[in-house]
Amino acid sequence: MLQALSIDVGAIWEKVWPILVAILFFGVIIALHEFGHFFTAKLFKIRVNEYSIGMGPTLLKRKKGETQYSLRLFPIGGFVALEGEDEVSDDPRAFGNQKAWKRFIVIAAGATVNIILGLLLVCCMLAGEKETSTRVVSGVSQQMLQIENGVREGDEVLKINGTRVFSARDLYYDLYRDEDGVFDLVVRRDGKKVELTDLNVAYSAEEGYCDFIVGTAPVGILNIVPGALRETVSMTKLIWLSLIDMIRGQYGLKDISGPVGTIGIVADTASEAISGKDYSTFIFILAFITINIGIVNLLPLPALDGGRLLFIFIEIIARRPVPKKFEAIVHAAGFVLLIALMILITFNDIVNLIKK
Repeated sequence: MLQALSIDVGAIWEKVWPILVAILFFGVIIALHEFGHFFTAKLFKIRVNEYSIGMGPTLLKRKKGETQYSLRLFPIGGFVALEGEDEVSDDPRAFGNQKAWKRFIVIAAGATVNIILGLLLVCCMLAGEKETSTRVVSGVSQQMLQIENGVREGDEVLKINGTRVFSARDLYYDLYRDEDGVFDLVVRRDGKKVELTDLNVAYSAEEGYCDFIVGTAPVGILNIVPGALRETVSMTKLIWLSLIDMIRGQYGLKDISGPVGTIGIVADTASEAISGKDYSTFIFILAFITINIGIVNLLPLPALDGGRLLFIFIEIIARRPVPKKFEAIVHAAGFVLLIALMILITFNDIVNLIKK
């Protein structure tokens, strides 16, 4: 009986620990995002009333100086409460009484920290690998060889349909998202840029087939940071293209994951990483998620950091602030819509988990 009990406990722990890892990771992302706001606010001597990790009822709190530091029950967010952020304040150190450029930096700092974290994670990923993919073609199909103006071995792919290629990852994504299989490519061949127009390229992500493949290069100390920068820019490009495709209706609700679904993905990847002792995919997923959070937060939508940045940008252009009351109403309405969307996506996540 004791043996059976230990097996059950072990099986439960096997399921629970990856979820705990995922929740911890999200907590770190949130903490660092809010720390970006907190640090820059303190740097500009703006009054910070509270720095909170989590939402809902307060579990722990401690006041140091003028700032209360809080840990709240639900690990689904966090916030930095700045004096005069959403209301008029007579305090000269209030957020709303600062110059526009200072407020812009404070608001942008959270997403910037997320993107920097993603870059550091990509550096860790590359440091653990012996080789990394390049944009240089290492092999072509017989069908491609028969095309007079086709891709050739040794070509470095620079652009596809006018968009710059930063890594093999976004190269293949550009091929994947195309609808007619006809491309305009710019490649570097023998040191010169060559344009390949109206080129038919057979590509299937499902079958793992492409008319040309790119090679790899050894990872060394000198190319980790440049490689990580390219991968980070590549991820940023993929996120923007995915958002554009979503707006165009190419992705539906079933293709979107919220916090529950994303935690499930991170948990599954963590479990696979431990069992297979291959952490590169796990680190990539973590990097992609944190960069994604940073980019989405910069979207010019009400209730997001990007929405606040938009109002500050309008203020800079118009040389006068948008009325606080109007801005507060816009952000409040956006927050309600955002919560409604999150509830819908979370419900969809739960339904998908039940179906598994």
